[in-house]
Amino acid sequence: MKIRVIGGGLAGPEAALTAARLGCEVDLYEMRRMVDGKPLLTPAHQTTDFGELVCSNSLKSESEWTAPWLLKQEMRRMGSALLKIADETAVPAGHALAVDRVEFSRKISEEIAAEPGIRVIREEVTCLDEGAEYCCTILATGPLTSDALSREIERLTGAGHLAFYDSISPIVDAETIDMERVYFAARWDKGTADYINCPMSREEYDRFYEALVAAEAAEVKEWEKADYFEGCLPIEILARRGRDTLRFGPMKPVGLRDPRTGKNAWAVVQLRKENVRASSYNLVGFQNHLKWGEQARVLRLIPGLENAKFLRFGQIHRNTYICAPALLDEALRLKTAKQKILFAGQISGVEGYTESIASGMLAGIYAAALGRGEEPEVVPRASALGSLVHYITHADQKDFQPANITFDLLEQLDEETRRKVRDKKERHRMVCERALAALETWRATATVNKMMPVRAV
Repeated sequence: MKIRVIGGGLAGPEAALTAARLGCEVDLYEMRRMVDGKPLLTPAHQTTDFGELVCSNSLKSESEWTAPWLLKQEMRRMGSALLKIADETAVPAGHALAVDRVEFSRKISEEIAAEPGIRVIREEVTCLDEGAEYCCTILATGPLTSDALSREIERLTGAGHLAFYDSISPIVDAETIDMERVYFAARWDKGTADYINCPMSREEYDRFYEALVAAEAAEVKEWEKADYFEGCLPIEILARRGRDTLRFGPMKPVGLRDPRTGKNAWAVVQLRKENVRASSYNLVGFQNHLKWGEQARVLRLIPGLENAKFLRFGQIHRNTYICAPALLDEALRLKTAKQKILFAGQISGVEGYTESIASGMLAGIYAAALGRGEEPEVVPRASALGSLVHYITHADQKDFQPANITFDLLEQLDEETRRKVRDKKERHRMVCERALAALETWRATATVNKMMPVRAV
């Protein structure tokens, strides 16, 4: 049973490793490659490595009984290959799971190279009708799907793509941060104090705000004339919604008491480690689409960053996804295609690193079932995994937007239980326990799933 996986980001390698470990032969296609000694890349990537993280290095919260924690716990129980690597390459980040992005990609590449069931093919796929030798294809080409393959998907589905535009946060050299002006802390003291916090007075915030809203944007190309994803807006767009919008968003000071003064600042900019050596930090939530010179000028108004050296400036990139509620079934299969094609990752309509890996894992499991001539036994709706897939396959087609995992996507407790249990955290715990129990039942009974490697959690 041979399958084809297209895409070497997060979902593709996870799908390939999952399917290979379930006995499939996998051809993993990736269009980023070396040509005449030079790398052929996308507008957002900097390397040809598998699993390159182009935005943040965080896989969200590890706080117990939260939705991101629940999703990762389910993935660990299912033996997710990439989440295991994320745990192995974690860097201190308070209550979040953040990774050393270089080590993370390196280990993914090593894992793929060491898997005898995977053959890597470095070339662009432009036609999905080809490949009769495959029992199915997993399309995990992500937000930067090539123009040629995008046209092929449009031809195949008979439906146009939706697209939003994502931005990348800047990264600063740790040695150029003025440590006399900043302090270490985690919000509400959750986890360890791993974030650098740059506190602003009201006057400093006003000066920064005025400079930001007046800053010159990068040149807008034709393909950039579209709506941004609401959950990842550039800071200059947020700022134009009102003077205090940033103070209730990426610059919120709540829970970040300055140990030197015992007080909260008017606004705070947080910096998160990029690697274990702590030689670089990214500006959390500071994705933007400003000219690089303007970024340097504005960002150096942040206390502690007056002499900062920026290793990477923010930039914008295309993020393309299909209208999954119209096109996919709950096994992530394209409903209209004669051949078996599954979608995974951000192109399927999930948003976020963890969610992309999760959908890749499920696609690998379902593809392995198809390869065995079986109908996939889909993950239960009560689980976080099932809730994520249920959303992208059942959301309103007209207003469909990608989603991260939240409690809003999970099945709610019955009305009587909600009346009896008033404490929100306790209700979340109950939802999580129900989800984990449902997953365990499914894992124990679904034919293909019994073959999955399971990690102790």
